[in-house]
Amino acid sequence: MKPWLLLWTLLLLGAAPGPGPQPTTGAQNSCAQRCGDKNGPCSCHPTCRGLNTCCLDVKDFCLDILPYSGSTMGGKDFVVQWLRPGAIQGIVCRFQERVLTRGWVDSRQQVHCVSPLLYESGLIPFTLSLDNGRTFDRSGTWLAVHPSKVSETEKCLLVNETRWQYYGTAGTEGTLTVTWSPDLLPTRSVSIELWGYQETGKPYSQDWTAQWSFLYTLAPEVSNNGSFTFTPRPAAPRFQQWHVGALRILDSARADGEKDVQALWSNEHALAWHLEEAFRADPVAWARNQCLAWEKLEDQLPDFLEELPACPCTLTQARADTGRFFTDYGCDIENGSVCTYHPEAVHCVRSVQASPRYAAGQQCCYTADNMQLLTADSVSGSTPDRGHDWGAPPFRVPPRVPGLSHWLYDVISFYYCCLWAPECPRYMSRRPSSGCRNYQPPSLASAFGDPHFLTFDGANFTFNGRGEYVLLEVGLPRLSVQGRTQSDMMPNGTQARGTRLVAVAVQEDSLDVLEVRLASGSATPLQVLLNQRVLSFDEQSWMDLKGMFLSTTDKRVSIMLSSGAGLEVSSQGSSLSVSVLLPEKFQNRTRGLLGTLNGNPADDFTLRSGRVLPASASARQLFEFGADWAVRNESSLFTYDSRFLVNNFLYRPKHDPSYLPLFPDEVDIPPQVDTLCKGDPFCSFDVVATGSLSVGNATRTAHQLHRNRVQSLQPVVSCGWLASPANGYKNSFQYLAGSTVHFGCQPGYSLDGAEASTCQADGTWTMPTPKCQKGRSYTVLLSIIFGGLTAALLAVLLYLLIQRRKGHRDVLWGSRA
Repeated sequence: MKPWLLLWTLLLLGAAPGPGPQPTTGAQNSCAQRCGDKNGPCSCHPTCRGLNTCCLDVKDFCLDILPYSGSTMGGKDFVVQWLRPGAIQGIVCRFQERVLTRGWVDSRQQVHCVSPLLYESGLIPFTLSLDNGRTFDRSGTWLAVHPSKVSETEKCLLVNETRWQYYGTAGTEGTLTVTWSPDLLPTRSVSIELWGYQETGKPYSQDWTAQWSFLYTLAPEVSNNGSFTFTPRPAAPRFQQWHVGALRILDSARADGEKDVQALWSNEHALAWHLEEAFRADPVAWARNQCLAWEKLEDQLPDFLEELPACPCTLTQARADTGRFFTDYGCDIENGSVCTYHPEAVHCVRSVQASPRYAAGQQCCYTADNMQLLTADSVSGSTPDRGHDWGAPPFRVPPRVPGLSHWLYDVISFYYCCLWAPECPRYMSRRPSSGCRNYQPPSLASAFGDPHFLTFDGANFTFNGRGEYVLLEVGLPRLSVQGRTQSDMMPNGTQARGTRLVAVAVQEDSLDVLEVRLASGSATPLQVLLNQRVLSFDEQSWMDLKGMFLSTTDKRVSIMLSSGAGLEVSSQGSSLSVSVLLPEKFQNRTRGLLGTLNGNPADDFTLRSGRVLPASASARQLFEFGADWAVRNESSLFTYDSRFLVNNFLYRPKHDPSYLPLFPDEVDIPPQVDTLCKGDPFCSFDVVATGSLSVGNATRTAHQLHRNRVQSLQPVVSCGWLASPANGYKNSFQYLAGSTVHFGCQPGYSLDGAEASTCQADGTWTMPTPKCQKGRSYTVLLSIIFGGLTAALLAVLLYLLIQRRKGHRDVLWGSRA
């Protein structure tokens, strides 16, 4: 070991995580070790900046970092904002209370840290020491990102990545090239290394371990000009056990394999280009042996298929069920991606949550005609995963490592069996599509406009109170969704007699609280807060959070909860629209403004006391129903980080009793307004209540989106997969109610059974799959029969003709006599 490396190792051992010293006398005026604390003479809570209650040193101890995100592979250099360290004894950066890296100070006195190799994604607690690791009294968060979700500009790129992963197979040889942005590594020369990924130990045991390993330096001294081309050679035998890995590019002054230093990583990939000479000599035979070994191991591992959720039956359902399924970035119809591993599909989705016991993942792929594609019919079909691609808490334990576990158990094996050797049936038999016979679409409820509520069971009403209200409340699993409404001024300067939804907050099982609200004075219309701290989406539009996943666009936030519930919050004009998706397990458990989910709209207007208002209740009665579901202060999920919010919502009643809105059944809608709104009653009411046609149009758009989604989530009946007859075929892969499948036989076989079967409304086929019997087919048999009859008929005709001629001859001879 090099002397400096030994010294650093001793330093880290001496700087092992510990509680650190407690604040000294008067420390309540400081944010040292107090980030997140509201108590004391000054605040260190994220809300303090909007309320002007911060301690003077809040920026020194409650850290902002930029950039704030990077790959779980590590190597990202970031700057601690606002911090001016002055005299320091040594900078140590600590992640997740256990991983330490060395920091440094640049010429502008800015403090830098480098993200370490992490085997998990999500928001990682980050603390900083300026006294060489003795105390860590400064804190922030680092966002570790799934490797595939990192921007291409932050990676080194394998030019024509497919060639790298097929190198050595038939027709793939020559040179390979890797490129990168030289500006990302401020050095004159770089080293290019190969790292390999493995998971060792007994599967599903406590000693199962994930490990990235430095293998060798591919090129030790390369000019940092952004490109390197080489001719691959088989690696030494001691490196041949690694079949999945990635390149790393770093400053050539660094030691070989040095960890946690600034670097650029490539995508993880199949290491065909580095494999042994035996692979190049006969890649098919080599890959077949690997496929057989994988098959043997797979048969010894637990069956994870039974705990996976059923796939949606149609592409329409899959795209609408955003609480439980999300677009597979490798096969995305919206972005026009090529479905490399599923070429007959146009779109695939993955289950959002890993399965509860084995952390497995579901995948569902669909064709252009809206049908699910099954592996029993095509190698392009949906294939479930032993390792969920996105990983699963606690992440670091296999097979839960984001991306990499999936590569080991589901992707490299696909290369062995399907891409490098013609053994795909072996793979497909162990990764069969689940089908959709057991799929139950979620129930949908929405709120939008001034605000209008459409419950899970289909009831609808308008409640335009001003305040904070419980949209949804569930006891087990615990789930709360709350909404905030406020009123505006009419164009003529008077108070509008309608309100709008301006914020939505959600929490499940006492985990993180997420709030989405309309942003004022911002380039984007939506602002997202996690535990009352504003999140930035400048670098990432996807976040793995505690108990939820989060996906954002400029005008929409999708929230996917661990229970399978999902929320979509979007901006519709000057208000928010919220849609809530609940899977079947929430039946008979919901309360609040979005109703009682039980299939019966008659009890959707249930008060906290349990009393039920009739479906025919007047608008004023429904106003009292809405007021009854006002949030209580002790259970509020909202953030109060401005004087306006404190004064209008925190210190005032959660339902404003002084505000009297318009009531829909007491308003005459002018015919011209109804015409402009194209007959949408919600739009017409909002135009009258707010004096704004644009508000009404936004309401009409939101209402139409809700109706379209309800239609997309309608249940469909599947009869399940129907096999082709042995030595025969079928003409269709559609298995939903009303579909008919026709059968036929190969030449030399005859059909024994029905020629067709139809999927019935009760989920059963009219006829079973027929058999193809060895022997002459009906066509051949009929040809023989008709051929024989034709020959016999010709013989008779010929005989009659001969007899006729003979008789004619006898007549002639007789006349001559």
